[in-house]
Amino acid sequence: MRDLILIALTGLGLGALYYLVAAGLSLIFGLMDVLNFAHGAFLAAGAYGTWWATGHLPGGGTQGWGFVLSVVFGVALGAILGALTELTLIRPLYARPIRQVLVTVGLSLAATALLRAVAGADPLRFPKPGWTARTTRVVGATVPNDRLLLIGAAVTVFAALSLFLRTTRYGLIVRAGVQDRAMVTALGIDVRRAFTLVFAIGGGAAALAGALGGVYFESINPAQGGSLLIFAFIVVVIGRMGSVTGTAVAAVAVGLVQQFANFYAASGLGDLSVVLLLAAVLLTRRATLTGSLA
Repeated sequence: MRDLILIALTGLGLGALYYLVAAGLSLIFGLMDVLNFAHGAFLAAGAYGTWWATGHLPGGGTQGWGFVLSVVFGVALGAILGALTELTLIRPLYARPIRQVLVTVGLSLAATALLRAVAGADPLRFPKPGWTARTTRVVGATVPNDRLLLIGAAVTVFAALSLFLRTTRYGLIVRAGVQDRAMVTALGIDVRRAFTLVFAIGGGAAALAGALGGVYFESINPAQGGSLLIFAFIVVVIGRMGSVTGTAVAAVAVGLVQQFANFYAASGLGDLSVVLLLAAVLLTRRATLTGSLA
């Protein structure tokens, strides 16, 4: 029973990490039809920004509010990078989807190469708060605190994103844009600011995933964003593109399937199980891949 609880909470922690990466990716495609392969660069910006801030930012550090300030710095860096990407690279190419893909793939490769040149290709040890290395007893199971941190962060982001989409003016524009962007534009509503805002939100969420992923994996490397982005795309497809709730449910399912398969089948079969889950969903789904924000 204790093993079952530990595996379930570890799977939920991993699913929470996938959700933080996939939430912005889903919104960006749902509203703007942009397959953003540069999303991993936002994650890397958050991871390396937080890593740098813990040792160099005044007030930053690995303990207490110092770590919170470091994470905020990393998240702000990812959000700014997301907004700049939309303004300078994506906005001129909204009518050219093939060029969007090429530009975002190029940006992803350039960001990875830049990180390797500046910080080196070897993994860097991530400075983490001491309490995240300790454990908490949950129904008899000894659970590492970093799993609980990821779950708490994902629940907070999900609640904040749902509140933003349902109660704010820009949230309503985003929801309407996902359903029918042509109609929103025809009503005279300027959706360009909403586009930039969605990119900034997506970049910030991915950057948070990068910072907390560093705590979970205890290291960061230039290719980490790309490897997590693969699972984020799977989550977005399973949860229906543009659906915040669907993305959350899919992230939980992917994290649990991966962990239970690794434990009860064989180590390494978790990734294969996730691919089989994706295939099963695509084969049984009758509707299109696109969805809603419900």
